Amino acid sequence: MKPVIGSVSLLFYFVKSCRASGADIALDAKATLLHRIDSLNLLIYTCLLTLTVLTIWVFKHRRVSWLHETGLAVIYGLIVGAIIRYAGSTNQVTYLDAHPEPNAKYNLSVPPDIVRFHFPDKIQISSGEIPVPNKTYAYSFRGEIVNLEQNEIDLKATFDPEIFFNIILPPIIFHAGYCLKRKYFFRNLGAILTFAMVGTALSALVIGSLMYGCVQLMPASLAASFTFLDTLYFGALISPTDPLTVLAIFSQLKVDVNLYAMIFGESVLNDAVALVLSGAIQNYEKRYSTDGGFEITAFLAAIGDFIGIFSLSLLVGAFIGCLTALISKFTHVRDWPLLESALFVLMSYAAFLIAEVCELTGVVAVLFCGICQAHYTYNNLSSDSRNRTKQLFELLNFLAENFIFTYIGVSMFTFPKHHFDPWFIIAGFLTSTLGRAINIYPLSFLLNLGRKPPIPMNFQHMLFFSGLRGAMSFALAIRNTVSEARQAMLTTTSLVVIATVVLQGGAASHALAYLRIPTGQGQSDESEALPYRDVRSDTPRGSGDGGGEKARLARLWGAIDSKLLKPLLTHARPPLTETLPAFLRPLARLLTTTRQYTQGDNGLRRTDSDSDLCIDEPQPVPTTIDPQQLWPGLVDTRISVEGITGSNI
Repeated sequence: MKPVIGSVSLLFYFVKSCRASGADIALDAKATLLHRIDSLNLLIYTCLLTLTVLTIWVFKHRRVSWLHETGLAVIYGLIVGAIIRYAGSTNQVTYLDAHPEPNAKYNLSVPPDIVRFHFPDKIQISSGEIPVPNKTYAYSFRGEIVNLEQNEIDLKATFDPEIFFNIILPPIIFHAGYCLKRKYFFRNLGAILTFAMVGTALSALVIGSLMYGCVQLMPASLAASFTFLDTLYFGALISPTDPLTVLAIFSQLKVDVNLYAMIFGESVLNDAVALVLSGAIQNYEKRYSTDGGFEITAFLAAIGDFIGIFSLSLLVGAFIGCLTALISKFTHVRDWPLLESALFVLMSYAAFLIAEVCELTGVVAVLFCGICQAHYTYNNLSSDSRNRTKQLFELLNFLAENFIFTYIGVSMFTFPKHHFDPWFIIAGFLTSTLGRAINIYPLSFLLNLGRKPPIPMNFQHMLFFSGLRGAMSFALAIRNTVSEARQAMLTTTSLVVIATVVLQGGAASHALAYLRIPTGQGQSDESEALPYRDVRSDTPRGSGDGGGEKARLARLWGAIDSKLLKPLLTHARPPLTETLPAFLRPLARLLTTTRQYTQGDNGLRRTDSDSDLCIDEPQPVPTTIDPQQLWPGLVDTRISVEGITGSNI
């Protein structure tokens, strides 16, 4: 009898092992299928970008200016998205209905992050129960299900929104700061800050207020899902501009460099402002609901959050940029250009991550990190690293920008969280246009009261026309699409981005001709590091914000930068031993490199064309510096560097 029992047990063990082996094979097949679908989707986007690049070459070769590369990316994305959506697929998504236990604790407004599905340890069959391995599978939260008939390609063609914020946006924002020309930026700083900060906040308020009024006139089902904070959030996310197409036309036609600087500078800063402003609105909503109606307290706290987060994020980015400059100055990492470039890229990306970890805004941090890296660290890099970092971030910016616009087109058909409401879409177009007008014309009038020369009316019209929406608006809209209100915002934002990029971007050259904005063949001394190289300046030197004479604050910053910060963070002359007071001479010697002493006057000229920032007339650096220029009242401590060589330092 025992041999029979043993045979049965062995047979049962064999059947059980075969069943487990079959399950493993099925899981391997499922994993292989998912891998193939992932590869297919990546291949789709790679082919789209390749097609975009080839079409751009054809357009440049044929001198076609009525459609920009970003418009091409959107159109190709729309075509491929429609094919994916309506072509169908045999790989349907399998699903299983699950219901919470009666005593389970969960929140309908904030679903659980992970759902654990427990398989039973026994399976009932006709002859009885068969024991099976007890397994538990975890499923992460993706969002509310709209269409149960989705296939694998539909799901895989959409990406986690955090990918945009953590991977796609940082190189775009850093490139904007790294290629920002500080001279014309500071020369028009008053106008840029007014349009980017005051104008963006004013535009968000106008759009939010008008949209709230429009929503109340819409069907009750949609109006009930919107609060004033929702529409205000929509105003914040739709206000930032991305005039990439217009700036490309400017570079080709060599438009006035001050107009270029105002449009480019505003677009660089209002992305950061919009992101911080949207976060402040969310913080206000949390405090409002918690405090139970103390609107004034919550409002003041939100303003404090806006100022504090923006300032601290700026400091984090500037600190990392200055730290990178110090490392590149006092080490010999420049002897290995590959390591030097890798350190530069990693430190720059660390600025974004540090700000995000500290609950600040990484976009602001990486923007000002890029500005500091260009102004200080760039001067310490080897020639190989200079070329490599410029070309690398230019390439990453190009690919990231076109990928986002391609994805916008694809997601119009494949992303399951769209909510098409024609009245909300029409209201979104109208209010965003009006918000842009409120941003430009009233503020230009106020600026012209103290600006010489004033911003001419045709420049104001071009500033208004350059209000294309782009990557930041889409990234903010797609970050949260749980509610019906946020889904309507995403759909409207996507359509606004597509319409402005394709239509306004294509009409940019015609707008320049219609507004009679002068173009020419002149080339500015800023040509080296501008992202679009050929620009032109018809404005006399000394013009801009503050008139012919520069403001005292700008001159003070220029003096501190050229006599303290540049000698500290770079190898620039004069060294700190000539500019710091006598009692700080030991510290100055410690912070001064041999290269600063020995390079001579011929090495004083920096490769950065922004060496004088906003100081109009660059002056040669003397070999003797009077510290009383920086610290009035001190005794005369002039130091001569004649006779100092590298051997006696």
